[in-house]
Amino acid sequence: MLPEPFNAPFKGRSLLTWADYSPEEIGRFLGIARQAKAESRRGETHARFLGKTLALVFEKRSTRTRCSFETAFGEEGGHPVFLSTDDIQLGTKESVEDTARVLGRMFSAIQFRGFSQKHAETLAAYSGVPVYNGLTDSFHPTQALADVMTLEEAFGSAAGRKLAFCGDGRNNVARSLMVICAKLGIHFTVVSPKALFPDGDIRALCAPFAAASKAEITVGDDLALVKGADCLYTDVWASMGEESRKAERQALLAPYQVNEALLAKTGKPDCIFMHCLPAIKGEEVTHDVFEGTQSRVWDEAENRKHTIKAIMLATL
Repeated sequence: MLPEPFNAPFKGRSLLTWADYSPEEIGRFLGIARQAKAESRRGETHARFLGKTLALVFEKRSTRTRCSFETAFGEEGGHPVFLSTDDIQLGTKESVEDTARVLGRMFSAIQFRGFSQKHAETLAAYSGVPVYNGLTDSFHPTQALADVMTLEEAFGSAAGRKLAFCGDGRNNVARSLMVICAKLGIHFTVVSPKALFPDGDIRALCAPFAAASKAEITVGDDLALVKGADCLYTDVWASMGEESRKAERQALLAPYQVNEALLAKTGKPDCIFMHCLPAIKGEEVTHDVFEGTQSRVWDEAENRKHTIKAIMLATL
């Protein structure tokens, strides 16, 4: 069973963005995730979600997010129910508020993966149960927690390490990494063309977090900014819903491809590579880097499950 000090402060809380949690609270989630992973390695089985149900509301397709939530919840004896926009009336014939109130009376918790951050916030405000942001256009917090866990596994501690994100600095993964790094004292650098710099609102949100944790947040278009990075991170050049702009993004982002030359620019032989997946090898990252010895993408993908299980264990 989970130690009571881990569980008590979180019960009933939603996860919409890491801006809502303190560094100490994020650290507790990571501790539970390490415990869950160790239990999995030992082949232990538990039933801590026995009698509980989880609504999985998906507007966007998913491999890792869906599989992580379904297997983590099911392994603990809970019953996950997948609901696509073909299955329910979310925001069409029924308002998001009304859907939230119905789901909240039938389920122990709700996962939402879709376009609007406002939808996730509305579900949390009206359902009366914990709501987990499995990805919106604004944030991808469950991914960011798995990324920090992977960084800790590689280096022992994440605080004081430098993570450099190369690519579209406005996307949900880059934004979530900026928030969690600022909270935890991880130096975070976005290397992207000026047209794709993170917006001022997210930088302003993170500034006080970074000041408190001593994290350095840097944004620029010069590839030399990767110098000293312990981790190079990238994502696809056109996010879901932006496929029509792929050619434009390819032209903008081609110089920011993660390849052997960019890894060498870090000056760190032990620099690791991470990617939230799915990856288009040959575009944002070369095949050699993706499949190379410095890649941690499969550890990172597995850690989605353990961190998601931790989030649900703590809040349910």
